[in-house]
Amino acid sequence: MIALALAIGLFAGAVRAQDQDTASRPVTVGVYESPPFVTRENGQYAGMAIELWESLEDKLGLTSTYQSYPSYRKLIEAVGSGEIDAAVTNLTITRQRAQSIAFTQPWYDSGLRIMTPSKGSGSFQNIIDGLSDSGHLTTFAWLLILALFATVIITLLDRRLDSEFPRRWREGLADNFFHTMSILTTGKTTHKNLFGWIGRIWSALWMVLGVAIIAYVTSSITSVMTTTSLTNQIHSLSDLSGKTVGVLGGSVGEDYVQNLGIRTQNYDTLDASIQGLLSGEVDALVGDAPVLEYFVHSRPGQPVRLVGAVFHPDKYGFGFPLQSELLRPVTLELLGLHERGDIHKLRVRYFGNTR
Repeated sequence: MIALALAIGLFAGAVRAQDQDTASRPVTVGVYESPPFVTRENGQYAGMAIELWESLEDKLGLTSTYQSYPSYRKLIEAVGSGEIDAAVTNLTITRQRAQSIAFTQPWYDSGLRIMTPSKGSGSFQNIIDGLSDSGHLTTFAWLLILALFATVIITLLDRRLDSEFPRRWREGLADNFFHTMSILTTGKTTHKNLFGWIGRIWSALWMVLGVAIIAYVTSSITSVMTTTSLTNQIHSLSDLSGKTVGVLGGSVGEDYVQNLGIRTQNYDTLDASIQGLLSGEVDALVGDAPVLEYFVHSRPGQPVRLVGAVFHPDKYGFGFPLQSELLRPVTLELLGLHERGDIHKLRVRYFGNTR
């Protein structure tokens, strides 16, 4: 009887051990919200990276608790210190990051790209700013004062010498202001000559002055528009020199742009960087190509555009603490998903069959 009871106890212990082995293993997963890879909808995380991770969960028997971080830098610090078990987002694999955390097999080919306002160099405000900076607005103001002064002088003379001239001041001033601006803008006049041959000479000189003023105004606006276009337009990486570029803090884009010696402005989120771009705080944004492309595609009403080709190609992977026991099994499962085409199908669902 004693032997039978001992056998039953050993069998029950083995069953309990087996149940524990097959039970889901809890893991803490750090995320950084970066659509379309990680998004938060109705309190739940979603996106391409989340879907990919959850397919790995099912195969490895894991149960994830998600913890959000405000930047790539904070996320990498958390996984490097062992605060979390894994980092799941569009995390670029770099040599510097690989010194503090371990990366899985790459699961997405990426790179950097440039975003600029779609209404930039030719906007009315930019032209006004250019005219002001070059001193032309001050000259325009003096020319307007001259036109108003001439209007008053001509009105005083007409009221004294022309019996048919309107007696009301507002009508007389309006008539002569139109006359003055007509000469300045077209070089033509239909005003009655009250001074004979002397009046003809003065009218001719006034028309010559008007032609000169129109030539000056036209040339100054044209030159400012040309200069503004050449100065402000950004078409490629080489055009960023001397500009202020918005980047996400702790991102590969930040490191890359700073290494080029270009001035940067850091932002915690893509939406904040877009606002900085539209408000003129920065001249352009440099960020992960798929993230910027998804933003432009999903929000067609935003006055932004992508310029140039993808540069600085890189790859995304999931991050783990160094020596993590999860690194090898997750990498093996990712390889299997690649071979079966599951990752390709997932990418096509989010980005279309564009690559």
